[in-house]
Amino acid sequence: MPDLYYENQLRSEGFRLIAGIDEAGRGPLAGPVSAGAVILPADYEHGILNDSKQLSEKSREALYEEITTDERIFWASASVGPGEIDVINILQATYRAMGSAFEKLDPHPDMALIDGRPVRGFPGQHRALVKGDSLSLSIAAASIVAKVERDRLMLEYAAIYPEYGFERHKGYGTAFHLAALKKHGPCPIHRHSFAPVAQLQFDLS
Repeated sequence: MPDLYYENQLRSEGFRLIAGIDEAGRGPLAGPVSAGAVILPADYEHGILNDSKQLSEKSREALYEEITTDERIFWASASVGPGEIDVINILQATYRAMGSAFEKLDPHPDMALIDGRPVRGFPGQHRALVKGDSLSLSIAAASIVAKVERDRLMLEYAAIYPEYGFERHKGYGTAFHLAALKKHGPCPIHRHSFAPVAQLQFDLS
């Protein structure tokens, strides 16, 4: 289970406000990539807070409500849409979402713990932590924020574009989604630079 070991290590180096940062939605064929940024209190403990991928949707929703309503916790989120993803590529879009979430935090952190690899051009000091969402409580909390906010947005898109079943797969390339994509073609929230969508457009041209 994640804890505050890495946050405490940074505090021992003199950093005071440490934000955990994570993303959701790098792999889907549709919708935005989202990022969460969370600053937890130094004495924070939680019995079930974990990497969002290890939790049920019901647990994620409950944790999201806890995180976003706890007055001791500071949080922010940001997303980059499919049009921008197609222009700058998914990696750069992910970096941009992470940087934007970090910059939106108030109070502003003096260090970030980021899940994965170092982020080129990040707008502040940061340390990268591979599998950080299963090691750091701050990153785990950020993963919850990013995932829940993105999933809620995909449910809104599901009502606008019901033929794709976004409520079922949140834009990931499931068999149902691929079949709907082949039948109906891409909609405005599809990522046209992603191979299954790009190939479909090529086949239809």
